[in-house]
Amino acid sequence: MKKLKLHWQIFIAMGLGVGFALLFGEKSLIAAPLGDIFMRLLKMVIVPLIFTSITVGVAGLGDGRSLGRLGSKTLAYYFLTSIIAILIGLTLTNLIRPGVGVQISGETANFDVTQLKTPDSLGDILIRMVPTNPVKAAADGDMLALIFFAIIFGYGITCMTGKPREFLLKLFDALFQAMMKITAGIIMLAPIGVFGLITKAVATAGFDLFRAVGLYMLTIAIGLTLHLIIVLPTLFFLFTRINPLKHFRGMASAMAMAFSTSSSGATLPVTLDCVENKIGVSNKVSSFVLPLGATINMDGTALYECAGVLFIAQALGFDLSFAQQFVVVITAFLASVGAAGIPSAGLVMIFIVLDAVGLGSHPQVGFLVGTMLAVDRPLDMYRTMVNVFSDSVGAVAIAKSEGETELYTSS
Repeated sequence: MKKLKLHWQIFIAMGLGVGFALLFGEKSLIAAPLGDIFMRLLKMVIVPLIFTSITVGVAGLGDGRSLGRLGSKTLAYYFLTSIIAILIGLTLTNLIRPGVGVQISGETANFDVTQLKTPDSLGDILIRMVPTNPVKAAADGDMLALIFFAIIFGYGITCMTGKPREFLLKLFDALFQAMMKITAGIIMLAPIGVFGLITKAVATAGFDLFRAVGLYMLTIAIGLTLHLIIVLPTLFFLFTRINPLKHFRGMASAMAMAFSTSSSGATLPVTLDCVENKIGVSNKVSSFVLPLGATINMDGTALYECAGVLFIAQALGFDLSFAQQFVVVITAFLASVGAAGIPSAGLVMIFIVLDAVGLGSHPQVGFLVGTMLAVDRPLDMYRTMVNVFSDSVGAVAIAKSEGETELYTSS
């Protein structure tokens, strides 16, 4: 089984879990702890991964001057496309409602609904984002506050000079690399975890859950397609007045690489090559916009996290209010910023959004997320391609705004 690619291992584990549950019925729940341990491992890395990822991403902008004109344009573009992607996911999940009708065991009834967080206003959300004690925020899993502190801390590093700045940059980059290794190692255990989670899912929820997951996959796929073939080309044309088909042709190899690797980080060299050599964007722009995009611009991931949390809430029987869905929008954006550019890293970040609305401690969340993981590979491939394409659109749009005119001359 070691020679098989991870997604095939997960599919096999999923099939074995279904068969095990059907064969042994409630006795198959003996395998449930495997899934529970896997979920605990995923949750274990959230705080250090999100803190180091965002700190490195912000600190990597360079000195404070790098947050000037070019940086402002880049961040504004990334914010715009991510919010549009999130709103697409939010709208489609509310319309299709893939999680409605799933029958889950009585543990749902025992969940204390007062744990659901309902902010009174936008001002309340903004206040919650500012921690009085960052260490306590990390210990309590207050991710909005932790993300805010990580952004401020990263910016503080950009304002430093000399050896102290170099030391902190190297330290947090090393910590981030270590957390990526640990996260990748945990994801490699996914087949074992999925076996336990799927066994529990079939034994307690039956096959209604799989019908719902099929609708969930359709919802995500429709949302990603709308963003890829309508939203991004429209923005591209509005910003550049160039035919978007030229850009699709120029980015074909990078998109294929993104789809096959499910990693915007691994695709970055190919993305740089396409944007610079096939499209003609200067190295000054591409070397700033694209690495930053591979770190913080995750349109597909943002859409997936928003839709995924609403799907889980629907499956658990909760209708999130407008205020709670607004929290989902803000947190999904911030979580997508902190998602590492490795396969299935967005799955780890989804717990951040769940915690933001108080669903992270629900007893049934684990196997719902595990079921989503079992079908995540094709969605992960697709959303990575969307992420990379969005980065490239941003690079060209910003290059055009900087007065670069020799674009697409070789294509």
